Amino acid sequence: GNIPAVVMRMALPLIAAQLVNVLYNVVDRIYIGHIPNVGSMALTGVGIALPVISILSAFAGLFGQGGAPLCSMARGRGDNDEASRVMGNAFSMLLVSSVALGLLTWAFLDPVITVFAAGKEASSYAREYLAVYLIGTTFSFVSLGMNVYINAQGFATRGMLTVLLGAAANIVLDPVMIYGLGPVPELGVRGAAWATVIGQVASAVLLFVLHLRLNREFDRSIRQLKPETAVIRDIYTIGLPAIIAQALM
Repeated sequence: GNIPAVVMRMALPLIAAQLVNVLYNVVDRIYIGHIPNVGSMALTGVGIALPVISILSAFAGLFGQGGAPLCSMARGRGDNDEASRVMGNAFSMLLVSSVALGLLTWAFLDPVITVFAAGKEASSYAREYLAVYLIGTTFSFVSLGMNVYINAQGFATRGMLTVLLGAAANIVLDPVMIYGLGPVPELGVRGAAWATVIGQVASAVLLFVLHLRLNREFDRSIRQLKPETAVIRDIYTIGLPAIIAQALM
């Protein structure tokens, strides 16, 4: 078809998803900043947690941005079996790395926070936020890493919907979880983290459903999840520069 039209059809949903993601982050900070009496210090604590979250997200990008081009190239050749193996290996590595990195960060949470610390009170809020956030590490990795494969197959609007769902759930749940509305107790910073985790779970579930619906021509048997050295090496070759760049930023 018309190439500029195709580019715009792919680009506009991606831009919209990015804008919604930025909006969610702004709204999230507004709610945290307005926690009575401790808002500014709580906001500082979440700021301390942000570099840790960014580095974890970079690892999700390693297997997403590293594998999606390979998946697209395989599909372009008509080799759906290879595309299935790339996607399956990426999914397996996302699961393994999310559990390993989540547990590692949990084990060294205090030293990690100390690196970015700005006083004991702010550090305590960072610890509260990260302690909850790490529970949802696997869902975060899956939603970030596998969303790229939806976009890489040309389904940018569907990929946008997964981001919208997670952000919308987070924005709606933030005041409920932070301030305690109805039967929900007031959770403060931990409430903001729980809202984020629930949003990530919603995104991951929708992604799983979309992959089942959109990838009917793929081999979705369990054997495609078996790690293959050659496939993982190729994913690393493309994804490693992306993770280094994001981690440095």
